[in-house]
Amino acid sequence: MIPARYAPILFGFFLSGLMSSLVSGIATLRAVGMTHGVGGLWLGNWLSSWAVAFPAVLVVAPLARRLVARLTRPD
Repeated sequence: MIPARYAPILFGFFLSGLMSSLVSGIATLRAVGMTHGVGGLWLGNWLSSWAVAFPAVLVVAPLARRLVARLTRPD
């Protein structure tokens, strides 16, 4: 098992992978439609998107947490 101290990085890895997969899939389908080879085109777009999304999530997540903490109050 992976030590708990790596949980935020692992969370960012999965979140960025899933979100970049969805967004690149929608963008690819809108750009080229359901044509022959769209899966390979989407895969290439997804991998390059994920390469940007993962580091971005690691940088932006702490900022988003602080923003949410300022906008909410404890129960």
